Amino acid sequence: MIRDKRVLGETERLDWLRLIRTENVGPVTFRDLMRRFGGAAAALDALPVLSRRGGRAKPLRPMPRAAAERERDALARMGGRLIAWCEPDYPDALAAAEDAPPVLSVRGHAHLLGRPVVGMVGARNASANGRRFAAQLAGELGQAGLVVASGLARGIDAAAHEGALATGTVAALAGGVDIAYPPENAALQDSIAEAGALIAESPLGTRPTARHFPRRNRLIAGLSLGVVVVEAAPRSGSLITARMAGEYGREVFAVPGSPLDPRTRGCNELIRSGATLVQSASDILEGLPAAPPPVAEPVHGDYGGPEAGPEPDAATLAEARRLVEERLSPTPTPVDELIRDCQLSLPVVLTVLLELELAGRIERQPGNSISLL
Repeated sequence: MIRDKRVLGETERLDWLRLIRTENVGPVTFRDLMRRFGGAAAALDALPVLSRRGGRAKPLRPMPRAAAERERDALARMGGRLIAWCEPDYPDALAAAEDAPPVLSVRGHAHLLGRPVVGMVGARNASANGRRFAAQLAGELGQAGLVVASGLARGIDAAAHEGALATGTVAALAGGVDIAYPPENAALQDSIAEAGALIAESPLGTRPTARHFPRRNRLIAGLSLGVVVVEAAPRSGSLITARMAGEYGREVFAVPGSPLDPRTRGCNELIRSGATLVQSASDILEGLPAAPPPVAEPVHGDYGGPEAGPEPDAATLAEARRLVEERLSPTPTPVDELIRDCQLSLPVVLTVLLELELAGRIERQPGNSISLL
């Protein structure tokens, strides 16, 4: 069932921004808060109490409204805007991902996000032939009506953007949409802002660090009907993007290469594991689905599924906290396993986990798992 779409009023959009910019609130926590409280304003009001119950010494304070207004206004001055998950301009394919960013910063032509997208990633230290083939593929995919998304990195990413600049390209950034990274791609980033689109979930002024790049990779995978890998070493960021695409139910394509070139071993392994071998753009066009997967669960209102139910009483929560904390450790524990072991209802466990996460005491891990900090 596709999410209900509506344009937020400016006050409500700022509330969404304030909530996702608040410490310890990530996309999944944002979704859980919206489910429980029915809207961002009510969730913001609840943060101090929830975090204190989770063991935080000082109550969690949301992002100030004035700071949210400054971010919105600064983005507008550079020709950008904020797009929330429930709004019509938010890309449907990305919205279907469980950990989709609640708010995107967008510079350039936001309408490109509504067209079919294919991701293209690869080695930063790409060969000349790899860069040439990536640019050729991107150009041919663009001529076929597809928008090409990549991460504006050196090598294959840059070649893919250049090849699709005339037909439509989207750059997913690890930092803010105002930060040029890497510096040598600053001119290309400006060109994409003029002719394509730049998107980011990080605040303006954010300079990329290592922890930002997997989040950037997930944007590329989430936006795309399929992801094409052109040259990638084993254990590279490109393979992380391919893995995420597979987890989202998207198609994975790979360009084969010489076994003697370490830059192509990752692609060859992908093909051995079932990725579609690519020798031309037609291989990609034949393998892409006609539409993105639907939202994974029924959506009521603005953000995901039925509400969690009435607030459990204080005594129930106190006992639940004891049971949950006893079973958590630095090793990730699946939430389903935690519920079975504690023999508690889903709403009670979710409430306790929400409190602990807002207090900064647990961290969400891939595969719906939780680890103790």
